[in-house]
Amino acid sequence: MLFDMEALEAQNRYKILASTVTPRPIAWVTTLSENGAINAAPYSFFNALGHEPPTLALGLLAGKGRFKDTATNILATGEFVVNLVSEDNAAAMNVTCIDAPPEIDELALAGLTPAPSHAVRPPRIAESPVSFECRVLTSLVTGPRQTIVIGRIVCAHVGDAFVQDAERCYIDTQGLRLVGRMHGSGWYARCTDLFQMDRPNWAEWQRNGEASRVASDGAL
Repeated sequence: MLFDMEALEAQNRYKILASTVTPRPIAWVTTLSENGAINAAPYSFFNALGHEPPTLALGLLAGKGRFKDTATNILATGEFVVNLVSEDNAAAMNVTCIDAPPEIDELALAGLTPAPSHAVRPPRIAESPVSFECRVLTSLVTGPRQTIVIGRIVCAHVGDAFVQDAERCYIDTQGLRLVGRMHGSGWYARCTDLFQMDRPNWAEWQRNGEASRVASDGAL
């Protein structure tokens, strides 16, 4: 079935994207307002973009009549921290989804611990297994209710328990037990049902193809 995204209402466009682009990693974003108030909120229109330089992107939607606190703080200060969400802190992450007023500290509300960052002013979340300190590389307002922020990752924090080899930067990815966002209201996914496929090699592909042709010709 064809869905004309230009003709659909915004809420229906959201339903199609949120129901099909899954699972999505969750950016648990901490920011500081210009007055120094801490804000924390999760966003799932998020992913890493590359490593030269290390960058990530956030798609930030507006609230009722204005950008949400996260977007407002990032655009005002140019700094933010992306914390990742594990199964252990999923419930606390859900608390920070609350539609609290700007002056409310969602970390305190959820019983979480702000930890000092190394290079930026906003704190990271101590309970998160991975945190990326970021500075805004660029931002683009794509509509009256949406802005995209591309951040340059200046520091990465990974819990010691998940670092297998610090010199070679080997991380115990499965041990992180990260969760992803799924379809509909309140649906999430665990990263437990995994499978592996080797990346094809062109030379081997050609050799295998030639071997198959020879075997086929021999069968005739």
